[in-house]
Amino acid sequence: MNLDSDICYRALSARDPRFDGLFFVGVTTTRIYCRPICPARTPGRDRCQFFPSAAAAEQARFRPCLRCRPELAPGNAPVDAVGRTARLAAVRIGAGVMNDDGTLETLAEEMGVSSRHLRRVLQQELGVSPVELAQTHRLLLAKQLLTETSLPIIDVAFASGFASVRRFNALFRSRYRLTPRDLRRSNGKGTQDESIRLTLAYRPPLDWDTMLHFLEGRAVASVEAVVGRAYLRTVELDGLRGWVKVEPAPGRNALRVEVPISLAGALPHLLAKLRNLFDLDARPDVIANHLGRDPHLAEGVSSRPGLRVPGAFNGFELAVRAVLGQQVSVRAATTLSCRFAAAFGEPIDTPYPALSRLSPTPARVASAGVNELTGLGLVSARAECIRGLARAVSERRVSLETGPDPVACIDQLVALPGIGAWTAHYIAMRVLRWPDAFPHSDLGLRKALGGRAPREVLALAEGWRPWRSYAAMHLWNGTTTVACQES
Repeated sequence: MNLDSDICYRALSARDPRFDGLFFVGVTTTRIYCRPICPARTPGRDRCQFFPSAAAAEQARFRPCLRCRPELAPGNAPVDAVGRTARLAAVRIGAGVMNDDGTLETLAEEMGVSSRHLRRVLQQELGVSPVELAQTHRLLLAKQLLTETSLPIIDVAFASGFASVRRFNALFRSRYRLTPRDLRRSNGKGTQDESIRLTLAYRPPLDWDTMLHFLEGRAVASVEAVVGRAYLRTVELDGLRGWVKVEPAPGRNALRVEVPISLAGALPHLLAKLRNLFDLDARPDVIANHLGRDPHLAEGVSSRPGLRVPGAFNGFELAVRAVLGQQVSVRAATTLSCRFAAAFGEPIDTPYPALSRLSPTPARVASAGVNELTGLGLVSARAECIRGLARAVSERRVSLETGPDPVACIDQLVALPGIGAWTAHYIAMRVLRWPDAFPHSDLGLRKALGGRAPREVLALAEGWRPWRSYAAMHLWNGTTTVACQES
């Protein structure tokens, strides 16, 4: 990725928050790298080097600033504005796919490319190797845990993805020129808490209330809930179980996340899922600038700044929800989803009365009989569709993870009996995180556009590319009937 040094320096001098996370500046005299919004005195132009990612700055032997804290840069900074393959690979690496026994070869196979190609793409786009990128993610998460929590240092090492404490200490000292204990001591963390509290930054604005309203109307009872301005849900990740609470961080462009100590070992994966769920890596300025030019969207874009596309914490859960939502209202689909979770989700103890079950797994649903599903109020065709989807996911014939080719995944979904274009695009929109997915036959979209036929809606939406998913959210929020149902 090429950076225009003059533009970067002007953004740095202005402390322009729109550039936060898009680049980092290394100061050659101190060998420290910062975010462009750092409150420190602006260095002279001749002492600045600009990098597209934190990993590239660390590869150049700069260490992170303790004031602006690059680990909190919004938008998953290493992966903005790069090729889709590099971006998705970086997201998966940030989620810990190369921790423990994970390898680049496994990731490449998952993405349908060769490991050599993946290594070349990451080097070209981000300026670092996959191993260096993984190390930077681990170190920055460890730095955040040392700064914001009282988790014991040995637990910090493993929670951030290191296989050994010795390797963690050596790399920390090598990169940051101080020990984990030095950093912990400087932040005065004492007695260990019963839970871990972290923050996830985003580029403002974020329409949190609209996001919560959307999720609340579709919440699966006992699995997730909205309480006040907080989102809660049960979690099962990497063999670990627990819960998560997310709410706005007062006075900051960030969300505050709380999880129990039991989920410490799944933190990289969990935090990546939360970023997807709340669409924290979006560029609201770029999206609004594009969609706001269309007369059908201009009023909504103006009245709802920072509107995001809610993602999915659990891909299979959302895919089932999409099938249950075929040809019925949002309320009816929510009722069926709640019955489904009560029948197939395992119980779990949490400190929140609203959370008592885990989301059903593909394996459990695949083993269910048709009668078990029709007994919940499903017609037999829909029951068979859900069983077929569960088998396809269990057998890894269909991947409900973001990948380099969402169109191919849509084709795989449509090939399953009972899944049409509306369902596949809705899944692509929320699970695959494809910003250009567009369920054009949706009744709510058609109503918002004056009752147009699906073909007319599709033709009109050509001008909204590549942000058609965001256009759909604006249209759904601009009509009294947010249908989300297939015609």
